[in-house]
Amino acid sequence: MTDLKKDGVIAVEKLVVAVSSRALFNLDESHEIFEREGEAAYCRHQIEHEEVLLVPGVAFSLVKKLLALNAPDPAHPRVEVILLSRNSADTGLRIFNSIRHHGLAIRRAAFTRGESTHPYISAFGAHLFLSSEPDDVRKALDAGFAAATILSSASAADTCSQLRIAFDGDAVLFSDESERIYREDGLNAFESNEVAAAKRPLPGGPFKNFLAMLYRIQLDYPADTSPIRTALITARGAPTHERVIRTLRAWNIRIDEALFLGGKDKGDFLKAFRADIFFDDQQKHCDSARLHVATGHVPHGVANERA
Repeated sequence: MTDLKKDGVIAVEKLVVAVSSRALFNLDESHEIFEREGEAAYCRHQIEHEEVLLVPGVAFSLVKKLLALNAPDPAHPRVEVILLSRNSADTGLRIFNSIRHHGLAIRRAAFTRGESTHPYISAFGAHLFLSSEPDDVRKALDAGFAAATILSSASAADTCSQLRIAFDGDAVLFSDESERIYREDGLNAFESNEVAAAKRPLPGGPFKNFLAMLYRIQLDYPADTSPIRTALITARGAPTHERVIRTLRAWNIRIDEALFLGGKDKGDFLKAFRADIFFDDQQKHCDSARLHVATGHVPHGVANERA
């Protein structure tokens, strides 16, 4: 995180979020045509329906709340949302028509006509990438960016104006080094290691910088009136909690809520927190979470290594 200086004026670095068209809007019908009839039929359908507005997708509410963070000072936005789409510019016209209709201040986009969009994450300076394409997400994570596969969810968007984002710990905010010990040697070895290393901060995971950028925005507000609220919702319990707390302290990052569940199912707790989105590396936790809140699977770390 750096402040940018131009003509003697300090400008705060913007939080940049890149989102795919299928994460932003519900394109299930169009995608089924692509899968069933091929690219030509898909393109024809999109062009013929380019004046038919798309309905919001899983990430729509999150994007709307992110862009609302710019309302206090539109001349100096703190957040920018970029569209990264595998559509062509031709078929992407329907998407931009829908963006305009819904009043989303999204002005930059890349249309790659079927190619992976991940090379443009770095070019746009994005801190987070949300997509429905798992391969693009994996490539983004391999390149060192926070990224998640948006999962379909039956949950309704939360009507609270505050942006609420929840994170898993190991392999998301933190590295997977401790998770590897748990998987290779069991719970007792994991707990012993964490107690012995309690005062040694965990290395950062793929979402550390994204959390830091959120916290930087939070610092502009009194804690009790912040438009952002964050939560750590982890399967860890005592005595492995101490290393997590000391890690966040060493990073000088405040997280608003920390839930140490000791292995309990996360879904009900995410519903209680009213998360706009939850990020987790383990599919089983994502399957529980998506019943209650929008969920992003982070295919990173030992839990996602392919045999």
